Amino acid sequence: MEKRPFAELGLSPETLKAVARLGFEEASPIQTAVIPIALAGRDVVGQSSTGSGKTAAFAIPALERVDTKLRAVQVLVLCPTRELAVQVAEEAGKLAFFKRGIQGVPIYGGQSYEHQFRALKAGAQVVIGTPGRVMDHMRRGTLRLDQLKIVVLDETDRMLDMGFRDDIEVILKAVPATRQLLFFSATIPRVIRDLITTYSKDPAWIKIESVAQNAPQVEQTYFEVDRRSKVDALTRLIDMNDFSYGIIFCSTKVMVDDLDGHLHARGYLTDRLHGDITQAQRTRVMEKFRRRGFEFLIATDVAARGLDVDDLEVVFNFDLPNDAEDYTHRIGRTGRAGRKGRALTFVSGTEIYKLQNMVRWAKLDIRRGRLPSMDEVEEARTNVFFEKIRTTLDSKQFKAHDRMIDRLLEQGYPSTDICSALIHLLQQGGAAASAPVAPVRPKDPAREPSKPAAPAAPASRPSARPPQPAKAQLPPAAPPSRQEIVPAAVGLATTHSPQEGKAALPTPSEEPPPAEDGPLPPKIIVPRKARQESVEPKRSRTGRESGLVTICLNVGKKHLVTPADIVGKIAGLTRLPAAVVGAIEMRVKDSLVDVAEEEVDFVMQKLRGIKLKGVVLAPELVQPE
Repeated sequence: MEKRPFAELGLSPETLKAVARLGFEEASPIQTAVIPIALAGRDVVGQSSTGSGKTAAFAIPALERVDTKLRAVQVLVLCPTRELAVQVAEEAGKLAFFKRGIQGVPIYGGQSYEHQFRALKAGAQVVIGTPGRVMDHMRRGTLRLDQLKIVVLDETDRMLDMGFRDDIEVILKAVPATRQLLFFSATIPRVIRDLITTYSKDPAWIKIESVAQNAPQVEQTYFEVDRRSKVDALTRLIDMNDFSYGIIFCSTKVMVDDLDGHLHARGYLTDRLHGDITQAQRTRVMEKFRRRGFEFLIATDVAARGLDVDDLEVVFNFDLPNDAEDYTHRIGRTGRAGRKGRALTFVSGTEIYKLQNMVRWAKLDIRRGRLPSMDEVEEARTNVFFEKIRTTLDSKQFKAHDRMIDRLLEQGYPSTDICSALIHLLQQGGAAASAPVAPVRPKDPAREPSKPAAPAAPASRPSARPPQPAKAQLPPAAPPSRQEIVPAAVGLATTHSPQEGKAALPTPSEEPPPAEDGPLPPKIIVPRKARQESVEPKRSRTGRESGLVTICLNVGKKHLVTPADIVGKIAGLTRLPAAVVGAIEMRVKDSLVDVAEEEVDFVMQKLRGIKLKGVVLAPELVQPE
């Protein structure tokens, strides 16, 4: 089945803008086949596997048909579970981001009735719910379906397996006869065919066959990782396995650019490919990648089609692909010509169910993996560095520095201490002038204008990748007190950024969420004392540990910065051990960070001029009172 750009499917400018905002470049096969037919008002029976993109296939045409001036339920989506209902609501919210006036609500058991009552009374046009709770609202008279235009049955086979057939029939009998009906199911058993025959009118039957085949030469592993921890997990696996040549796949252009900036800031040599890259830039990047001019290519599926690269060590699925076919297409980049390859996949939250469906559908041989600890990574780095030193000694291919060594021996330094000092300097990056290092990635003038601002990169890593200190870790910050938090609304009203994969159907009164990664933090009511503190002169705190000094960073709570952001930035730029960073006090407009006195100048030098959450850092040393 072919794939077509969204711009060719007859969508409104608002929907095209929302799709572009999410970074998707073209419709999946099920979306390409369903959207034009559904927009024409015809009933549809869509058969495809979970994770094939069918949510957008029915949500886009449904949202296109909503009349924003009519405050009544016009779209009803039935889902088998509350988890799927929330997932569909979030996806629909992202697709309706620029369609002002559309309001939606998920309704399911286990959630407060009051929130659902208020949303329905306010005139929600899109309702996503489980059959049981939908029938409950119908009996109460709080859900009226007389203005309904579209009914969608998602995962129909699962709903019937769970015993919802009678409930579904009651609902379908209560909706207007003129409604449009969309069935979606991975399988179409006889009982579903009976429903289709009874309630649909001349439906279009669309079946998307999976042609995915397993890749036997590729060792496949998946890791359950929280979205916010994916970058850390990625760098751990790279360093643990000493990978130096691979492709990292992301689902959107936005994530490709974001990950490229993060890895550059941590010293990895990367470049990127996605739909906004011109053909000339694409050719230049690929030529450089084939001659190993950098370590990792970060790309979307569309940009990576037709890539012919040999000897790849690893393929990372930073984001889970849409379907099993795309998955096997990705991992087929490694393990070619009889060689063995590695494919490592990150899944978070409910994506594990999507992966399980892909495994069953395409008979994938993928096992669960455990992320290495920082101690294991450190040991692996040490072993790699040891082997490189031993190999260099055995080969005798190094320049002798007898005169310098003799001078040190003449001054009474033991040979073991001299070697230890040299290794220490290499670990700390202090011997950058004499240590063999990978060349700093040159700026490409043709690529720079199209690249968004990213954190400045530190000095590149040594090509031998010697052992490096563990990242600084801090215990999680204490939660704010009860009176400081404004409780978030339950359900669809809670908005998140598109990168986190959670969003709400916006109402006219809502403002677009910021373009930062991660969910929006709870609203904080800053007490008067805190507001006064933000304009007070910077001062040191009492009780500071011995050997630590305080620096002030010009970012704080108002910039949505957390202690973890600060620790990550320091650790990524300096590669210093955990003990270097002490307590962090977050204030409204700035933050106070305790740093080891002997390293404070180095830390301030590395941080100065670097962007954190869009703010250029200007660290200042806080003088003790």
